[in-house]
Amino acid sequence: MTDTGFDPRRLKALERAGFNRIAHRYAEGAELRRAVNQALLAAARLQPGLSVLDLASGPGLLAHAAQEALGPAGEVFASDIAEQMLVAARNTRPHAPPPAIRAAMHYVAADAEHLSLRDHCVDRVLAGLALFMLPHPERGLAEMHRVLRPGGVLALSVWGAREDVPLIHCAQDCIARLLPPPRQARPSVFRFGDPRQLEHSLQQAGFRQIALQRIDFDCHFSHARDYWQAFLDLAGGAAESLSRLPEATQDRLRDEVAHELSRFRQSSDKAGYLVPATAWIAHAVA
Repeated sequence: MTDTGFDPRRLKALERAGFNRIAHRYAEGAELRRAVNQALLAAARLQPGLSVLDLASGPGLLAHAAQEALGPAGEVFASDIAEQMLVAARNTRPHAPPPAIRAAMHYVAADAEHLSLRDHCVDRVLAGLALFMLPHPERGLAEMHRVLRPGGVLALSVWGAREDVPLIHCAQDCIARLLPPPRQARPSVFRFGDPRQLEHSLQQAGFRQIALQRIDFDCHFSHARDYWQAFLDLAGGAAESLSRLPEATQDRLRDEVAHELSRFRQSSDKAGYLVPATAWIAHAVA
């Protein structure tokens, strides 16, 4: 019998395994998230000498950008539940500036709902496309508020409403049509797609001066298989589950995705597919 109950421990274990699996590829999709990351960094209002915590840091895209912005007097904590993501972050900076002009960097394997940092120890918290993955996002937000100094800033990004993010839901729709419900129930990645819900959650955690910004962008893929690979490279626990399917089932999924994606094919004078997406950026003060 399929158990579709919600088990936060199993969910975290699956997410950890999934992101460890895709760690070596995750940074390859950075270009897809460029507009979102740039808007998040702008919302963070980084300044030289600050201390920054980057939650769910992955391969360190935001953490490394912060490291360069803070200068030698600054400090960055790159935190992730998947230790292989942090290994990738350490190993994928061939053009890092010299230590004399960049902030100190610390890589910390940690659960965002149970941080090991002391109270009021950082000036900024960054959380890029992470909040919706937490089994208990209210606990994660409480931890972010706890570690921020009074007046410190939280800058985070989340996916928009489902209908505004074909980048994600095209693949999800194909999976739902071809596969039974997952044994491990998963929170929706669109759970904060309504900005009112995001604002309410931030208020409940004690944040104030909340400002939200909508970011609309398009992602180009030369082939349908590139879109499917990009989805897998972002999917964490879902990617782990899909990797366990028989090859014939995976082939059917790829074919279904190619059909689903056809409505985003560009006109004959252009190649490939242009798939839209929406994200929300939140700036909030502790």
